[in-house]
This record gives sequence, C-alpha cells and structure tokens, in this order.
Amino acid sequence: MNVRSFQLSDYKPLTALLEEVLTEECYEQTMEAFARQLSWDSELVLVAVKESEIVGMIIGTIDNNKGYYYRIAVSPEHQRIGIGKALVTGLRGRFEQRGVSKILITADEHNEPVLPLYESMGYETSDFFHAFQKLSIVAG
Repeated sequence: MNVRSFQLSDYKPLTALLEEVLTEECYEQTMEAFARQLSWDSELVLVAVKESEIVGMIIGTIDNNKGYYYRIAVSPEHQRIGIGKALVTGLRGRFEQRGVSKILITADEHNEPVLPLYESMGYETSDFFHAFQKLSIVAG
C-alpha cells in the first residue's frame, strides 16, 4: 500500500469511493471542500493506493498555522487494516514539514464514527475542533 498526493487521474475512482462510503449530505460537503482544497494546496489531499486501486483518502488544510484533518474515507473492504492510520500519518508528516503550530481534527457530525481512530493514534478530545461550518468557510 502506498500513500501519495492526489493526482488528477485519481478523480473518478476517488469520487466513487466517497460516494460509497459517505452519506449524501457528507458527500456533497466533502466534494465542495475537496475542490476548494485542491485549488489552495493539493499536497494536503492524500490517497491510499493498493494494487493500483484507490482504497482511501484524507483531506487536510492549514489555517492560521494550524493543521486540520478534515475528512478521511477508506473503502469498507479495506477498513481496519491500517490504511486510515497510514493516511493520518502521511498528512501529519506534511503538516510537520510546513511547521504548523498545532494539529486538530475536524469533529463534525460526519466525523464522529472515525474519532476513535484518531484517539487510538494518541490524539485527545482537546485536539477535536468542533466545526459547525463547512471547511470552505472555516479555512477561507
């Protein structure tokens, strides 16, 4: 499995993955944030590739020198084997390279099910940023 930056050729399989994993409302919000983040800094959109198949993705952003994990998605048949952790670790490395002062996890209603993943990696409740606005507004 390889974690790398998003490439334009990933668009179709990535959107298919998101449609499969996310609710319709979450998908719409995520696609809006995804497009906005690509225009700002595509290096903070990572994909996990296994045997040439996109099996996971994570979107991050930096605002006011803080790094935010915004959305993570892993295909159901590839969950619980370390792909989510690899994506979080890869994005944390990007944040550290940029010298962010703090890393936070966007904890909106759609991210509630994945918060235990972050906790298992040492993040605490104080690292959760409870966002009631879309990323495009928060980081704009």
